[in-house]
Amino acid sequence: MHERKLVSFDAFHDLPELYFLISDKEEILEYNSTVASLFDNKKNSLIGKQFEEILLPPYILKVENCINKSLSTGKLMEIEAKIKTQSKKELDVKLLFSPFVSGKNKQILIIGKDISVEKKKEIDLLRFYYVAHNTVNPLQITDLSGKMIYINPAFEKASGYSKEELLGQNPSIFSSKRHSQKFWDKMWETISAGKVWVGEVENRKKSGDVYHTQLLISPILDNDKNVIGYFGIHRDLTEKRNLEKQLIHTQKMESIGTLAAGIAHEVGNPLASISALVQIVQRSTEDSFITEKLELVKKQINRISKIIRDLVDFSRPSNYELQSIDINENLSEAIEIVRVGKKAKDIDFIPNFDENIGNLPLIGDQIQQVFVNILINAVDAIIERQQTEPVEGKINIETSCIDDNLVITFADNGIGMSDDISQKIFEPFYTSKKEGKGTGLGLWVSYGIIKSSQGDIKSESKLNKGTTFTISLPIHPNY
Repeated sequence: MHERKLVSFDAFHDLPELYFLISDKEEILEYNSTVASLFDNKKNSLIGKQFEEILLPPYILKVENCINKSLSTGKLMEIEAKIKTQSKKELDVKLLFSPFVSGKNKQILIIGKDISVEKKKEIDLLRFYYVAHNTVNPLQITDLSGKMIYINPAFEKASGYSKEELLGQNPSIFSSKRHSQKFWDKMWETISAGKVWVGEVENRKKSGDVYHTQLLISPILDNDKNVIGYFGIHRDLTEKRNLEKQLIHTQKMESIGTLAAGIAHEVGNPLASISALVQIVQRSTEDSFITEKLELVKKQINRISKIIRDLVDFSRPSNYELQSIDINENLSEAIEIVRVGKKAKDIDFIPNFDENIGNLPLIGDQIQQVFVNILINAVDAIIERQQTEPVEGKINIETSCIDDNLVITFADNGIGMSDDISQKIFEPFYTSKKEGKGTGLGLWVSYGIIKSSQGDIKSESKLNKGTTFTISLPIHPNY
């Protein structure tokens, strides 16, 4: 005998949602045409079956508990679950349980709403979130006014700002002021029209350091194609820019080296003749005025000769043979050479050498020339600073092994350099010293020697704070 139905089901028959009427034993008593279309379209094919038969196993116990609680309390209950259709298709549904009680007869109306599309969107959004949150590229999302409403950890790392400092702020907080207003107006014009904008931008970190990125900004559109926000992704170009600068610098050095060889050849011969004539005149005159002026000419000739020798040293391939060099010993000799000079008598040289460093295949005289050049520059920088403020001159010299490289650092507390000057110090004939005090070739030649030894040389400097030169030489060079 069929159980009397407490609910008139005719009103639900053609509704788009899923409607089930089940007993307190969870037996299906009735369902509408939408349910029938999902299973097999045969009338009453589910009648008498247990409701759990259409549920995926992980949800059976949850639904059963919800049904029992709804019947015992008489309250509406709601739960999300998965059902399987006759075609084995799985649907995400939100189930609403509405209990009906008449004496001992208890039934429950279950209304199911297909939320598969919403669930798919939710999963897609979750996937996007994890991709965006964990990618190495800095990402940001802004509202229509440009205020940031999301940034990923990579963005925090790249900018130096924390999430709390950035959310609600305009990206202009990173502006280096290099780009014109017209540049940004064009960007806004593009993305406001719903188009993607791509460009290279120069920004500043919280520390003030400049960094370059390729920025892609894409509008975020709603279902009606209206712009509701903007998505920005950055690609760091700092390393690319540095490599470009190194390439340009290397090409410049090669060009200057070729030019230097020609100059040395063309100037060297007539200069030798002039020097010989000066010496002849010096020996043949006793006039003190002429002797004094010829001595001045001779000094200038010697200065020009030194410049030519430096040019030749840089431009001509070395004919010296490689030797197994003890860097610590070679460096100690360079320190003693500079220390005995009058200018360095009040300066403290502080060596800190790693005694475990092995020998390297190098040209001893050349590498020592590099060390002497750097130490002399450090002494001059300290003396220049001492002319304006009392400071105890110190030069720290350190050797160490980092990975497969021998690293030598020279750190002084001299006058230091501005950023503009420090970018030019390895260029030929550039000097920050007073006229007549330097040729501007010492560091240029040093740069060439280190590069020919497959190494690298860099400098860091702060005005009125000091300068640090870092030389890196491969422990196992490829010769």
